[in-house]
Amino acid sequence: MSNGLRQEDPLRRLLEKDAVITTLNRLFRSVDEKDWKQAEDCLAPHVLLDVTSLAGGEPENTTGSAIVDGWRDGLGHLEAVHHQAGNYEVDIHGEAATATCYGIAYHYLPNDSGRHTRTFVGTYDFGLRKRRGGWEVDMLRYNLKFLDGNTDLEGQEGDG
Repeated sequence: MSNGLRQEDPLRRLLEKDAVITTLNRLFRSVDEKDWKQAEDCLAPHVLLDVTSLAGGEPENTTGSAIVDGWRDGLGHLEAVHHQAGNYEVDIHGEAATATCYGIAYHYLPNDSGRHTRTFVGTYDFGLRKRRGGWEVDMLRYNLKFLDGNTDLEGQEGDG
């Protein structure tokens, strides 16, 4: 079977698909809530990270903890971060899965410029592996469509 599960097992396929989407939503929400431990729990120990559409360079093999450290450093000072994801497509291949979704991320930091927000619009591609009874992201690619708002949000002086 092309999806790694027996055709007579549609309920299991549906449950696994839901578990993959739950993992991805948990990842997005944990970043928004700055729950760095939970964010790291959603990532595999080794992750292929591709943010070349945003930052240039090359995809890199890195660790889940290094990714979370980068998010903590890059997002931790923002007053609010909000990811909205949807239009999920998930394919299960036994103990592996691939998923795609649309994503919008809002960054909010009050500052003297009066331009308090930055918005990223794009899509995500994920690879996941089943490990320890759950799904972990082992490949994350962000595909930027456009960026709007204050692109120098971190460079602005904060209010107060």
